Amino acid sequence: MTSPVITVERDAPVPDVAALLRARRISAVPVVDAHGAVVGLVSEYDLLAREGSTAADVMTTGVISVTEDTDVEEARHLLLERRIRRVPVLAGRELVGVVARSDVMALLTTEWACAVCGEVVRGEHAPARCPKCHATADRFALQEPPPGT
Repeated sequence: MTSPVITVERDAPVPDVAALLRARRISAVPVVDAHGAVVGLVSEYDLLAREGSTAADVMTTGVISVTEDTDVEEARHLLLERRIRRVPVLAGRELVGVVARSDVMALLTTEWACAVCGEVVRGEHAPARCPKCHATADRFALQEPPPGT
């Protein structure tokens, strides 16, 4: 998950939104109301495909989101089944992050090796216990990904 999240308000001019995406090297930005609630999303596609002068004019309003408690596998499923590139992460109505396809890919390549038995486990954090020998989390070492991954 990427946090904190770069956002724009509904009245942000389209050229400013486009410049923000380019400067920050991101492909979309959530649109928030005066209270910080997500009301839409402006992607590069939206900027290319729709005409308008503000973020509100070009944003996608049917935003699919997840909560901070959503399982990674469920987020992956949403990204694949809905053919979307990112989902906002909410805590109540508050935007706390964005999970993108690249975040899930990074998670799939993060491996932890048990120093006791050599068992390899994938995930953002080392497991509490080794599934094979039951060693504790402090016995796991983060494995460096191979070059090019």
